[in-house]
Amino acid sequence: MMRAGGTVLNLWRQIGTRFLPFADAASVEVPLARLVRLSLFQISVGMATALLVGTLNRVMIVELAVPASLVAVMVALPLLFAPFRAVVGFRSDNHVSALGWRRVPYIWMGSLLQFGGLAIMPFALLVLSGDGEGPVWVGQIGAALAFLLVGAGLQTTQTAGLALATDLTREEARPRVVALMYLMLLVGMLISGAAFGFLLSDFSPMRLIQVIQGAAVVTIVLNVVALWKQEPRDPSRNRARSEAPRFSEAWARLMAEPRARRYLVAVALGTAAFNMQDIILEPYGGEVMGLGVGATTMLTMLVALGAIAAFAVSARLLARGFDPARLSALGAICGICAFTAVIMAAPLGSNGLFRIGATLIGFGGGLFGVGTLTVAMSLDRRGNNGLALGAWGAVQASAAGLAIAFGGILRDVTAALAASGALGPALTGPSVGYGAVYHVELLLLFVTLVALGPLVGRETHPLEAEGTGLASFGLPQFPR
Repeated sequence: MMRAGGTVLNLWRQIGTRFLPFADAASVEVPLARLVRLSLFQISVGMATALLVGTLNRVMIVELAVPASLVAVMVALPLLFAPFRAVVGFRSDNHVSALGWRRVPYIWMGSLLQFGGLAIMPFALLVLSGDGEGPVWVGQIGAALAFLLVGAGLQTTQTAGLALATDLTREEARPRVVALMYLMLLVGMLISGAAFGFLLSDFSPMRLIQVIQGAAVVTIVLNVVALWKQEPRDPSRNRARSEAPRFSEAWARLMAEPRARRYLVAVALGTAAFNMQDIILEPYGGEVMGLGVGATTMLTMLVALGAIAAFAVSARLLARGFDPARLSALGAICGICAFTAVIMAAPLGSNGLFRIGATLIGFGGGLFGVGTLTVAMSLDRRGNNGLALGAWGAVQASAAGLAIAFGGILRDVTAALAASGALGPALTGPSVGYGAVYHVELLLLFVTLVALGPLVGRETHPLEAEGTGLASFGLPQFPR
């Protein structure tokens, strides 16, 4: 029995050091269990994102018969708050609280906004569709308010939550923390998307109310558990920040950083490149590649699996001192290979190549996202982590939203021109509209590489194994 127990313990230690890339994100002060609990706020953000841009799209258009144009406007409304993420981050950097908290009030406020928006959303949608009592315009105003509240809430929660994660972890452990936070966001989107689809398969107005308001309750529960005893109280911080700078002054200092402007441009270009095809990947598989509904649904899973693999690879590489800007460039190169494979799959008639391309889209986007967020965590060394992360979030969310809208418009316009023969006899097939989007994405990725070039340093920053023990920190070294 003792021999068997020793064998199991050795196996568990190997799992910790070899197959759990986030194990060494922990430290004596912040063990892995605490980090995982903190990352639950990303689960709630992923759940709200999946609900807004996934489940409710189909429900509003198919079951509730809401015009697609109105649905598109509603789904885009949360992005109106994205540019204010930098302000939220700055305010959380300089928040004065009698309890000595900076991040907790903003995460809690964001949670309440999410809860409020989800609480009124199903009733507003029913009135909007004409199935409820009251004029349709009341439903339109109510739905717009609900989407705005949820959007403002998830943007606020994520900005302050990521800033808190940065505050709690040592600089050398932050790359793995970034990968863990990204993974939890993706897990939240996948699990909640599947749950929403299952629960709403037998649709009824009452079921819609139950599901969405249930999501509101789950949001509060997850975020309270995530926040519990995470940020230390430090009333002395208020005296140190009694004369906080104005936002304009802090923003000017951030932009004065040698690489800040170029970094934000690279974030915008790369994010737009990877997100422009979000709404056309599955239609491309169905219309051009001839895949069935089930097969096209699997494409989302392939993209997610690619992203998960990227998070694990990113954590390992960054732990060994790999330059995060170089990691972002590697993600852009993977994206170039991915979109090339997707484009070539149509003339070659290769569904296998198409699936490889979809997986590489997730993998490249994951590398790029983790790399840029890691750079953001070290962009401002004056303690204004919230401002830097807010700037990253504002640029990323705004670029993603605009890119998705532009991708859909470009596909429709190009397809109409091709159908009318305006592009010549060689460009008349159904793949022309999709190909235009993918070629623009390729161009954006090449420009992204140009923007990233000066940010890539030859000097890496490996973990200091001697003296700290963090380089080999895994499950065996967890505090007991």
